[in-house]
Amino acid sequence: PILVLLAAWEILARRADMEEMPGLMAIGAAMLSILGNPDDVSGILASLGRMAAGFALGLAIAVPTGLAMGRSPTLARVLSPLTTLVYPIPKAALMPILMLWFGIGDVSKILVIFLGVSLPLLYHSYQGAAAVDDKLVWSARAMGMGGPARLLRVILPAALPDVLLGCRVGIAMALITMISSEMIARQDGAGELLFNALDMAVYPEVYAMIVLIALLGLLLDVGFERLRRWLVRWSDTLHAEP
Repeated sequence: PILVLLAAWEILARRADMEEMPGLMAIGAAMLSILGNPDDVSGILASLGRMAAGFALGLAIAVPTGLAMGRSPTLARVLSPLTTLVYPIPKAALMPILMLWFGIGDVSKILVIFLGVSLPLLYHSYQGAAAVDDKLVWSARAMGMGGPARLLRVILPAALPDVLLGCRVGIAMALITMISSEMIARQDGAGELLFNALDMAVYPEVYAMIVLIALLGLLLDVGFERLRRWLVRWSDTLHAEP
């Protein structure tokens, strides 16, 4: 399908003969130019650093909160209205507020990435913890294990398949919010490179950045999926057909 899409694009580009629709050769040359420019590569790496920081913050806050909500109906009733309220808001729409509070530097971008990844992490952690067999929790409590220890040593491992599914969705959300935030607060990064090329009407570079972002998302998704399957291989074994 990808080869068919590329062939169709090349045919349309040649027939249209428009500056706004460059051919594959021009796009490929622009990609090589971007990857050969140390400043552009540095900007892309800076974007990945912000993405990793926002995602790590989401893991540290949203996952434990979701696990606690899954085991505490009271906490779930308190926090569910807040998550329902925040869910439909495009996270990039919060960027101007964060820029007013924290400026246009990395902090505001990391925070908007954190907000983007938190809801899928929270939801899947909540679902996974709610599905944990109560007998496991009762056994841990009977052995004298405290609440935080139960959360870490019993509930998290049992809910890990759901948590990792939330992480996979969160990676995609982190990439989306990273690009969106850099398009708004344009200092450096992949989003800035994309919009700067658009402003300067360097259309091959625009498409080249879109392709590079797509490839980056694909590599992250494939890599994490392999890691996820390895981490929960015991779960696949339990659910395998006899």
